[in-house]
Amino acid sequence: MNYSNSYDFEEIREETMERILGLLNDKKYFKARDEILKLNAPDIADVLDEIEQEEGEKAVILFRLLPKDISVDVFSELSSDDQIKIVNIITDKELEYIIKEMDFDDKIDILEELPANVVDKILEKTPKNERKMINTFLNYPDTSAGSLMTPDYISLQKEWTVARAMQHVKDVGMDAETIYTCYVKDAGRKLIGIVSLSTLVVSDDNEMIKDLMRTEYVYESVYDDQEVVAADFVKYGFLALPIVDNEHRLVGIVTVDDILDVIEEETTEDFERMNGVLDFDTVERGYLDIPVIKHVINRLPWLVILMVSYVVTGSVIAKYEVLISDQSSLVVYMPMLMGTAGNTGSQAATLVIRGIATGEISTKDVVRVLSKEFRVGFIIGAVLSMLNFFRIWVLEGEPFTIAVTVCASMFAIVMFAKVLGAMIPLLAKLCKIDPALIANPAISSISDTVTCMTYFTMAAIFLGV
Repeated sequence: MNYSNSYDFEEIREETMERILGLLNDKKYFKARDEILKLNAPDIADVLDEIEQEEGEKAVILFRLLPKDISVDVFSELSSDDQIKIVNIITDKELEYIIKEMDFDDKIDILEELPANVVDKILEKTPKNERKMINTFLNYPDTSAGSLMTPDYISLQKEWTVARAMQHVKDVGMDAETIYTCYVKDAGRKLIGIVSLSTLVVSDDNEMIKDLMRTEYVYESVYDDQEVVAADFVKYGFLALPIVDNEHRLVGIVTVDDILDVIEEETTEDFERMNGVLDFDTVERGYLDIPVIKHVINRLPWLVILMVSYVVTGSVIAKYEVLISDQSSLVVYMPMLMGTAGNTGSQAATLVIRGIATGEISTKDVVRVLSKEFRVGFIIGAVLSMLNFFRIWVLEGEPFTIAVTVCASMFAIVMFAKVLGAMIPLLAKLCKIDPALIANPAISSISDTVTCMTYFTMAAIFLGV
């Protein structure tokens, strides 16, 4: 029995782990296997990973007891470290079976992560014709469409009838990555059209494929970036996308399950970049698997850069030391102004970065984006200023001039931060820099400095100091 996807695995993890570990400690391995087989393959991989951390070799023992067909699915879900341990322990016959039965695209993903000596061991057990194809796929850049694709697709000939095409689908469908879209090639393997399974099912048996196929279709090159491929899936809602070489020969397809992994990786990478993490090992290895020193190396550079940038902010404050000493109440409102500037700038930057990532915003839209954020900043700045004016003057009883100084500064700072938050990602994109890498750190340092300068300038104007 398998648990449905709607069942919260976290709720049963602890109970399941306790039962399995108890059975393993009692050396009741087959009963432990029966218990773990109640789970789906990804959940089994999670459990084996936890067992490996606590019991080491018992995870491998339990893996080897899994039915062969399930062991293939579980192996593809394991971390690269666990895969290496299993490859080094299981027999050549077991390894040969796993590699033979694994989906081609999963096989490529795994081989890209494993050490060279392990890859060599696996390729030794691979048939010669498939080994050549694997080597070709491994030579594509890691983030290209070629590295994502699989050659397991259904191809048809334009001269075939629907009846022959349907029989071909039945013959090879079990080995294909998807059967819902079929690809029509000419004698030179060039892609000339696509036809859906639904079209074949409802068409007359004697109709020709050339009369049913669509000759206008979306495709990508093997060297196109995976983000471009992901954008096509999001835009068109594809289940699969054909990938062609420079001569428009069909070399593979990318399916939606692989794109979900790409979207997760890109989202994780952007999140880390926006928060000043320079290295992206957590995309592949996971937070807990990375050594402490690696985390330090990843995070420290941006923190040092930002720390140095605040020297400028400090010098601005020092310049107005006399003003601060005369009007000490001004200091109370500085954290609020600096925090608001950073938050409003980050809001704008996040939305613009998302728009750039989804293709909704390009560098051509700079005027429209800045105009919109200027108007948004005007309204938000006005509302926040009025709320603070009421709080400072009426509720807190501060002098009118102090309230005006703070609120005028708030209005100007919010407008500036909104425009800055929208401008930095667009400038970064124009300079061919990843906007997520520079946006938040730049907004943080620039907005703080500008906030101090604006605030004390307003104080000098309204307080006459």
